[in-house]
Amino acid sequence: QVQVMESGGGLVQAGGSLRLSCAASGRIVTINRMAWYRQAPGKQRELVADITNGGSTKYADSVKGRFTISRDNAKNTMYLQMSSLKPEDTAVYYCAANLRQGGSTYAKDYWGQGTQVTVSS
Repeated sequence: QVQVMESGGGLVQAGGSLRLSCAASGRIVTINRMAWYRQAPGKQRELVADITNGGSTKYADSVKGRFTISRDNAKNTMYLQMSSLKPEDTAVYYCAANLRQGGSTYAKDYWGQGTQVTVSS
């Protein structure tokens, strides 16, 4: 079985920083793209940032210059360093990993359960 689990959410004041982590575990052969999404109350889930296994990154315009995505392939772990946080960054943050499980021919997306980030003004 494969599990993807986020950690590091919490409550922070505007202008503060938080670091999220996402760890994939289980019988994993390879992890391709990894990504952070977020969903605020009453809004659709949106892509925050993603990173390929080669390290290429992409960011939503709303977080460029404030958030940094990274990954440690040896640990099957991805990070999101969030700085200069704003109240509008408040959301549940989800990790997604496109990976191939041992015994499977194809890769598919696995999702974490989400971690709450709340930014107070």
